[in-house]
Amino acid sequence: MSTPRPTFRVMKNGYDRFAVDDAIENYASQVDHLQQELSALRARLEAQEERIRQFQIEQQTNQQLLKAQKEQANNISWLAVREANRIIDTAQSNADSIIRESLVTARVVLEDLSRLYNNANAAKGVTKQELERILRQINEFSVPRMPDLRWLKEAEEHLKK
Repeated sequence: MSTPRPTFRVMKNGYDRFAVDDAIENYASQVDHLQQELSALRARLEAQEERIRQFQIEQQTNQQLLKAQKEQANNISWLAVREANRIIDTAQSNADSIIRESLVTARVVLEDLSRLYNNANAAKGVTKQELERILRQINEFSVPRMPDLRWLKEAEEHLKK
C-alpha cells in the first residue's frame, strides 16, 4: 500500500500547518489500521502455529497408536499361526489315531468275517451231508400200501344188515 508522497504549500514561517496536520492524521490513521491488521495477522499466525502444534501432537499420538496396533496385529497374527499349527497338529494326531483304530477295527472285522466264512463253509458241508442223508432216508422211506377200501364198505354194509 504505497501512497504518494504529500507536498505542502510553503508559507511564511514554514509549511501549511493544516495540510501537514491532515497528512500526519492520514499517516497516523494508516499506521493504526496497519497495526490492527498486523495484530490480526499475528493472532491468525499464532492460531495457525497452535493448530500445527496440535496436528504434530496428534500425528505423534497416531504414529504411536499405529505402532502399537501393528505390534498387536503382529502378536495376534503370531498367536493365530501358533494356534492354527497346534490345531493342525492335534487334528493330524487325532486323524492318525482314528486311522489306527479303524485299521484295528477293520482287521477284527475281517478276522470275524473270515471265521464266519470258514464256519459257514463248514456248516454248509455239514448241512449238505445232513441233507443228503435225509434225502436218502426220504428215498428209502416207503409208504405202506394203502388197504383196499372196498372191504370197509363191505363191512359197513354187513353191519347195517
